[in-house]
Amino acid sequence: MLVTKTTIRVRYADTDQMGYVYYGKYAEYYEVGRTEMIRGLGLTYADMESEGVIMPVTGMVIKYLKAAKYDEELTVVTTLKELPTARIVFFYDIFNEEDELINQGEVSLVFTDFHKRKPRRPPNNLLQVLQPHFNEPNK
Repeated sequence: MLVTKTTIRVRYADTDQMGYVYYGKYAEYYEVGRTEMIRGLGLTYADMESEGVIMPVTGMVIKYLKAAKYDEELTVVTTLKELPTARIVFFYDIFNEEDELINQGEVSLVFTDFHKRKPRRPPNNLLQVLQPHFNEPNK
C-alpha cells in the first residue's frame, strides 16, 4: 500500500456564496493528491503522456461529511491499495485543520493508449516504482 499526504489551502475561488468549498472542487483536490503521489515517485503525468499514455477517469465516488471553509488548510491523504492493472484506483480522505475527516472519495482511471484509444497496461517505469510498496513479506 502507498499513502501520501498533500496540503491544499482553500482559495476564495473554491467556495460558494456561503464560504464553503463548492462540492465540485473536491474532484480537483483528488487530482492534486494523485498527481503529487505520482510526482513523489519521481514521475509525472507529462512523462506518461509523452509515452502516449493517458488516464481518463472512469468512475468517482464522493462522500461529504463536513464542509470545508475558505482559507482552511486541508490535508488530502491519497491511498493506493493495490498495484494497477489496466485500471488504477485511488482512495482519498480529506481532513480539515482540526484533523477532522470531512470528505472521502474514490477515483478509478484507466491507462489508455493515446493513439489507439484502447486500454493498456501501466507504463513499466510506473510499475517499477510502485512495486516496492506492494511487496508482501510472506510471498
